[in-house]
Amino acid sequence: MENEINKNGTPLPKIGIIGLGPVGMILAVHLKEAGCDLAICDNDKIKINLIRKEGIRLEESINKHCFFDKVYTSIQELKDFMPDILVFSLKTHQMSAVLSEAAKLKHDNLCVVSAQNGIDSEKMLSRVFGESRTLRFVVNYAGNLNAPNIVKVTFFIPPNYIASMDDSHANEAKYIAGQLNSINLTTEAVNSYDILKRIWEKTILNSALSAICGIGKLTMKEAMDIPDTEEIVEMLIQEAVEVAEAEKIKFEDDFIRKCMRYLRRGGNHFPSLAVDLINNKETEIDYFNGAIVEYGRKHYIRTSLNLAFTNMVKAMTHKNIISQFSGTGLNPPEKKSKHHQIHLHHDRKAAPIKGENHFLGIDLGSAYIKFTVIDSNDEIVFNSTLKTLNRDKIALRHVLEAIRSEYPVSYTCSTGYGRKHFHDSEVIKTEINCAAAAVSYYYPGPKNIIDIGGEDIKIIRCDDFNNVENFYLNDKCAAGTGSFISEIAERADIKVSEMSDLASKSTFAKELNSFCTVFAKTEIMSWLFDGISVGDISKGIYISLANKVSRLRVDTNVPSYMIGGVIEFHPYLKTLLEEKFLSEVSILEKPQHVVSFGAALIAKQSYLKQLQKEELIKSKLI
Repeated sequence: MENEINKNGTPLPKIGIIGLGPVGMILAVHLKEAGCDLAICDNDKIKINLIRKEGIRLEESINKHCFFDKVYTSIQELKDFMPDILVFSLKTHQMSAVLSEAAKLKHDNLCVVSAQNGIDSEKMLSRVFGESRTLRFVVNYAGNLNAPNIVKVTFFIPPNYIASMDDSHANEAKYIAGQLNSINLTTEAVNSYDILKRIWEKTILNSALSAICGIGKLTMKEAMDIPDTEEIVEMLIQEAVEVAEAEKIKFEDDFIRKCMRYLRRGGNHFPSLAVDLINNKETEIDYFNGAIVEYGRKHYIRTSLNLAFTNMVKAMTHKNIISQFSGTGLNPPEKKSKHHQIHLHHDRKAAPIKGENHFLGIDLGSAYIKFTVIDSNDEIVFNSTLKTLNRDKIALRHVLEAIRSEYPVSYTCSTGYGRKHFHDSEVIKTEINCAAAAVSYYYPGPKNIIDIGGEDIKIIRCDDFNNVENFYLNDKCAAGTGSFISEIAERADIKVSEMSDLASKSTFAKELNSFCTVFAKTEIMSWLFDGISVGDISKGIYISLANKVSRLRVDTNVPSYMIGGVIEFHPYLKTLLEEKFLSEVSILEKPQHVVSFGAALIAKQSYLKQLQKEELIKSKLI
């Protein structure tokens, strides 16, 4: 592909961006607006589908809307574009997965840019492409996603900085800075010595607040508004400055005061590391506080606070990962276990095989819509979750378009509360049928299926042949369901994500007397006035729920399996139910998606029956 020509007749450098998080999308919009020959790449199919149709939109601190003509879903597609400058705006822990593929884009004129946070993050690129071809971009803007293709730009405190790491490609740094300056994203091209100072400055700022915001689930403004937290932030900065100065990085006398002022201007922004920690994802702590700790050890400087936050974040990350697999009480049969790893957010398990039949199950629940796509071997290749009352501008049609653009879906089955309002499916089934199909796929034979959802509780009894023998529902109100828990927890000021852990440590034995949400809220207030701890209140709520479930008809002589959104996030209920039933209760992994998996299985069965019917008609005609 030939380079585009600028006004004076010289070829424009071709720029590629890999990674379209907030940093990458903000950069992409500005480079495109500046008239650069640009290609963008991300492996998130939903995001790419939206960008192709609706472009990228920046809101709040910066308001822009831009469309792109070169939008790719794989690095391989960038090969034909053959960029002269390749920008990596990925998280540091995502780099290892893309570098081997990106290395195939190397050519004699290629320069690479690390638009990443942290100390030494550019060295990952240097090891593959060489230091002489590596640039570092230090960004001083930030944003959070309002939707996959919409960034709420929370702040821009200019300037950004860019440099060639050994000054051999300073012209490329000046070109990028010039383009960004032309459309007011102020950026300075600096030398290799000054960029090190800017890297340390930015990392010190990130390290001062990111871990605190993640652990406390606080925005920058909320953290800086707390005097005790502000004191910790200043001490973290002081430790880091001492380490940086041992590395011959010199700061102005008022640097710490300027850092504090900068952080106070951060506003209602969740730092990237905090978002990852809150969402149970791997973080970049090793390149933030962890890097400060390692450089401190190099110079025999104690960095106690940075070490404490590094270890806390790592411990929480480890716990989050382990918690996804522990406490389920269930190990699916080995031959089918790979089908059972149903993730909370979209997760492409395998590349679609062109021409192969795929089947979509949609569970339109009261709180969330769940999607599952399986292939002809019943393997889950995609699943996703979308809020039913969605305020993030992520529309149901966007997800469906993304799925159908990637997978040749032959049949769709819809289930759940909204199934009758969804007209694009070939099959409609109740969630009772879909739950039975999914659980029976792994565990055939007689069983109870306990499904606690956002608005109801269902007990499903399957017979020896996996047929639904009977089922029981709670009364018409939402007592004991996800919405009930959320409202009561909110009144008690308990974080829903912490309830299960709090309750597991409590010896409390009292239950709520009322399941009417209004009266239950009043009772909770009485408990609070009596000084009952949030751990005990959590336990009391769960005891009430367990009693509610146990009053429904559960046959304790057959295995019991729990599914649904509530047990996904409140696994301690399993312990209480086992005490009630005096028998083991198992939780299917990722229980929130079990019903949509069952719907996908039914879609496949219906498709095969339709084929048989058509073959029969055809044979009679012949």
